[in-house]
Amino acid sequence: MLFDLELAALGPLLTGTACPRLEVGVGSGRFAAALGVEVGIDPAEAPLRLASSRGVLVVRGSGRALPFPDGCFGAVVLVVTLCFADDPAGVLAEAARVLRPGGRLDLGLVPSDSAWGRSYAEKGRAGHPFYRHARLLSIDVHRRMLVAAGFKIVESRSTLMQAPSDTPVAESVRRGVASGAGFVALAGLKSDAQAKGP
Repeated sequence: MLFDLELAALGPLLTGTACPRLEVGVGSGRFAAALGVEVGIDPAEAPLRLASSRGVLVVRGSGRALPFPDGCFGAVVLVVTLCFADDPAGVLAEAARVLRPGGRLDLGLVPSDSAWGRSYAEKGRAGHPFYRHARLLSIDVHRRMLVAAGFKIVESRSTLMQAPSDTPVAESVRRGVASGAGFVALAGLKSDAQAKGP
């Protein structure tokens, strides 16, 4: 159910975006396959094999140095990726570089100040093999980084208003950034200035 709720928040933001699309931090390809994202990049080899089996064209590499030419994608997707990046601002700058003029960046995140964010952080401090590597960030920090990378936030969705649980239940996705939401999806449009370059 958690995956379904997050997918429901992200899906509308990709509607109408141009192909091809890239997911940075594609992992096993679960989101890419469900969202129709054609290309995925990740530094870890084992998950990429699973992503490939799901029909995603995979590339092993870093989001900080994307091995693609400028302006070659219509959309870039990052789902709970920036919190694991050593240089999240650099990842966003690379995403902007490989987007074509008018391209969209769709970002899925767990706000650090939400109940879900605090729950994941506590699990990380307890040594959870996944969450101990995460450095969750607030919505405001994400917004500032997006603007600094040349994006204008044009759309957003929120879900996981319920208390953290291993068995979340179905709920409606809300438009906008809802206070306390455990998962937020933001869509950034590559700005005219960024698209035109210096």
